[in-house]
Amino acid sequence: MGLEKENMDTSVFMDDDEFNRSIEPILKKGKMYEAEPDRDPNDINAQLKVGFEDVIAEPISTHSFDKVWIGSHAVFELVKFIFYRLLSTLLAVPMAFILGLVFAVLSCIHIWLVMPAIQSFMMLLPSVHVVWRSLTDMFVTPLVHSMGKCLSSVNVKTAEY
Repeated sequence: MGLEKENMDTSVFMDDDEFNRSIEPILKKGKMYEAEPDRDPNDINAQLKVGFEDVIAEPISTHSFDKVWIGSHAVFELVKFIFYRLLSTLLAVPMAFILGLVFAVLSCIHIWLVMPAIQSFMMLLPSVHVVWRSLTDMFVTPLVHSMGKCLSSVNVKTAEY
């Protein structure tokens, strides 16, 4: 009269194209997520886009059990997701403060010290060029011409023994 038990086997088939490498769910209460803004528009950290298949790969000749492969994939993605979120929660604000301070100091030094020094130097270069050219014409050029005339009479011959 009563209770009947029924065994059901359930299988999930996924194509590679349908497999979403994202670690967050696609649907939330029946609504689709909106596309998140790209936080790396210049692709500065392209080398950090690492998936499970980029790190762990089993050649055709050696395969583990499918359940082990799926479980290790899930653990990899979960640990990567959780620890990134945890570390970024702990380090993002202090590192942003420190890096903001460093770049503010570097900008200030560049704007108020380096560029005025370079501009001053560039203003002095034409006068330095005139003085340097006259000193070279007065001292170096006659010396080099004299050495050239003296050494032009030297003949070098090679002999085999």
